[in-house]
Amino acid sequence: MSLPVPFRQFVLKVASRCDLACDHCYVYEHADQSWRGRPKVMSDHTATRSAARIAEHARRHGLSSVDVVLHGGEPLLAGRERLGRIARELARALDGVCDLELKIHTNGVLLDEAFCDLFTEHDIKIGISLDGDRAANDRHRLYANGRSSYDKVIDAIDLVRKRCPQLYSGLLCTIDVDNDPVAVYEALAALEPPRVDFLLPHATWDDPPPGAPGAYGEWLVQIFDRWLADGRPMTVRLFESALRTLGDRPSLTESLGLEPSDLVVIETDGSYEQADSLKTAYDGAPSTGYTVESHPLDVVASHPGIAGRQSGLDGLAAECRSCPVVSSCGGGLYAHRHRTGSGFDNPSVYCRDLLRLITHIQEAVRSVDTSTHSLTTAEFDALAAGYGAADAVARLEEAQQSLRRAVVAGVGHASTAVEAWRLLTQVDRDARPVLGSVLAHPYVRVWAVQCLTGRADDGHLPAIAAVAAVRAGVQASLRVPVRDGGLHLPSLGRLEVGKSAEATVETAEGRLTVHTDDGTWTVALDAPAGTAGWSPVRRLEADGWSVALDDVDLYRDCHQWPAAERLDDEELRRWQAMFAEAWELIRRDHPAYAPGLAAGLSVIMPLVPPTDGSEVSSTARDAFGAVAAALPESAVSLALLLIHEFQHVKLGAVMDIHDLYDPGHDALYYAPWRPDPRPLEGLLQGTYAHLAVTDFWRVRRLADEGEAAHRAAVQFARWRTQTAEAVETLTGSRALTEAGERFVAVMRRTVRPWLDEPVTAAALREADQAAARHRGEWDKQRAQGSDRS
Repeated sequence: MSLPVPFRQFVLKVASRCDLACDHCYVYEHADQSWRGRPKVMSDHTATRSAARIAEHARRHGLSSVDVVLHGGEPLLAGRERLGRIARELARALDGVCDLELKIHTNGVLLDEAFCDLFTEHDIKIGISLDGDRAANDRHRLYANGRSSYDKVIDAIDLVRKRCPQLYSGLLCTIDVDNDPVAVYEALAALEPPRVDFLLPHATWDDPPPGAPGAYGEWLVQIFDRWLADGRPMTVRLFESALRTLGDRPSLTESLGLEPSDLVVIETDGSYEQADSLKTAYDGAPSTGYTVESHPLDVVASHPGIAGRQSGLDGLAAECRSCPVVSSCGGGLYAHRHRTGSGFDNPSVYCRDLLRLITHIQEAVRSVDTSTHSLTTAEFDALAAGYGAADAVARLEEAQQSLRRAVVAGVGHASTAVEAWRLLTQVDRDARPVLGSVLAHPYVRVWAVQCLTGRADDGHLPAIAAVAAVRAGVQASLRVPVRDGGLHLPSLGRLEVGKSAEATVETAEGRLTVHTDDGTWTVALDAPAGTAGWSPVRRLEADGWSVALDDVDLYRDCHQWPAAERLDDEELRRWQAMFAEAWELIRRDHPAYAPGLAAGLSVIMPLVPPTDGSEVSSTARDAFGAVAAALPESAVSLALLLIHEFQHVKLGAVMDIHDLYDPGHDALYYAPWRPDPRPLEGLLQGTYAHLAVTDFWRVRRLADEGEAAHRAAVQFARWRTQTAEAVETLTGSRALTEAGERFVAVMRRTVRPWLDEPVTAAALREADQAAARHRGEWDKQRAQGSDRS
């Protein structure tokens, strides 16, 4: 039996009453009526105990982050002061333990400027319930006297969009099949939400949903088709989860997929409950019998009801286990399976609807080129602004995975290494995520592109196949070329094997055996460095995040500066110490960049340090996820170069999805960071990178002290002006596509307000002098170039 999965999502019921009387509400209108005996609001003592229990659980399980949702009833009824105290207590308890993502789900009717200021102070993301246009919303979401809530909700959404747009997390819409699905979609999309959650009304086999069987699936299919035709303008969590699970990736919602539930509810009286959707099943269904006062969360995790929601395929009814879409559907929401007599051992009451929706999405995916990807409008704009959260970077990774598969397949189909290609296709069939993780190593794509362009041979394909086989636990035997006395296994390491030209590699679960004319070696995946000539790819660790430090890959020397040879133990220790310090600085002072970096940066490749002591770093266009750098002198410098270079990684991936400029445009432009004229793509890349550079120094001038703060102010003053200038140069090029114009316009919106931020006269003077010197050097080089011509 598997161990319980730790909780990462916590719903705090801060209020148990509501100011609306929605007739489809699962809290007040379904079987469980426990709300009647609970305190109207969560006490300070209960909030403190809850925060302590969450911190205790996160510490025990080494969690890097937790999500806490302030919920109800209507959470705003708890009042601003109480909500502020709860937010502060959660932040205090989790400080130094893990990151806190704090959210609130509200009906919005009480939301005002003071609440927005409170949520801004504590970085509380805001989700608002709205069922569509006025007609759709007023079917159910009314005051007790029958009065409409629509205008107040729309006012609340407009307020959030204007006053604290960075906190606008999305809209929650409960489906009513009597509403026009396209009208509902258009009404929600017009409010430009980053995300929409379409929620099936909670129902069971004893109390089935209104409407004909399958009506909900048909309703959702109409919205999916419109959403897809519109270019997926916002994240729709139900649709994205179906797409992800069909591609063997985790779901984004408990309503789909086989991933174990990691959510627990804490009621206003401090009692732990299972997902509150269970209130629809029977009175007392969500209860666990445990409380924050007396029980740690590990006790709750062992509750049979929690175990049932964490048991994956084994916990489903026999009918579900034999269903062709079970890996995507996952049996639907646990509460929707309930029937008197058989409990939860049934398919979902929405089985026909889920089957219709998932098979429709499956066919839609098959009908388009699977190498084509798109960003939602919200993701595109978030990236263009210079940041891009984990979801946006994950979308870039999805597109990169398709590209990697395409270029490796291009090599494989034409390769003479037939056995290696056959083995890769076997692993792809039987353990697709494993192959994906192997192909995700940045320098695999570098090799494949070089191979397709005649700069490398296909001899690396058997090495990739061997790595995929050993990771998947597949027994195989392959002939793999030996290069420079070593067997190079991408993402694993390098094995010294002597002068033989070829090795026979036998794979098994967790280990491989290598035979050459010079001997035999057996290497386990977790073998330490120095084992029989084995040089593994080592990792840099930093507070729950790690990246590979790859100083052995055969194709890593593809950057602007030469790759370093294998680092010795002292060099490795220096890298580890500085990496940990730089990551702490990024998380503390530059948190807008941390989620994207954690989601997308997978490899750091050491460069040879320049003899003049200058700092160098680089990326390679085909090596998504990799940053190359010589170890700088300080953690501040390392933090800057990671943020700076990852901008290039992100923008390169964006341009793999969207054409941002006319590739036939051959004019050259002045770039304030280079002495030589730059083509349009080079200017775009540099401008985007310096958007982050400017922001970095903008923060450092306030976070640092003394001379360091002054130097940061000089850098900020210089780069804000010159980055803004470069943005206008891009706009004036007249070579941007429609997508490129939007991208650059969003960059302008980021940098423009910085021009008005106060900077000392001394910093402005030094910044102007530095900019003038650079412009003078550029003018001189341009004049020399004209003379030569």
